[in-house]
Amino acid sequence: MQIKPIKEITEFLEKIATPMGVEIVEVEWNDKATSLTVYIETATGVDLDTCEKFHNAISEPIDELDPTYDKPYTLNVSSPGLDRPFKTARDFERNVGKEVEIKLYAPLKGQKYIEGFLTEFDENSVTVKTVKEEIKISRNKIAKINKAIKFD
Repeated sequence: MQIKPIKEITEFLEKIATPMGVEIVEVEWNDKATSLTVYIETATGVDLDTCEKFHNAISEPIDELDPTYDKPYTLNVSSPGLDRPFKTARDFERNVGKEVEIKLYAPLKGQKYIEGFLTEFDENSVTVKTVKEEIKISRNKIAKINKAIKFD
């Protein structure tokens, strides 16, 4: 099915999200399920009520945008999840000083998995402070980086 560009949909939704204190993390189209999923974040986290309020706020306006050119689709609003990979500069900014997990494509200093505190990042690399040392890692060597999840 043909849909409008994700960038256009995202920019449209950001006009609604920003005044609500909601950040659009990602907009995803699933062709098999004919569904549009909007992943959101807020400063205080995302719960079911947050998803419902945002869904209600965008439901009519997005139908007016008509992302599927009059074809039926399902609209979903969701939290991106605790272990979602960092994709945007905002993801990295939000997690500076926090513990992260990094999975590498190939071993670095004998390790394919590194856990530490994110201290710096730029478009080419990330720096993490582990128990032993501070390591600067080229972003093209990182398969996945996400917030470390600890269960006490």
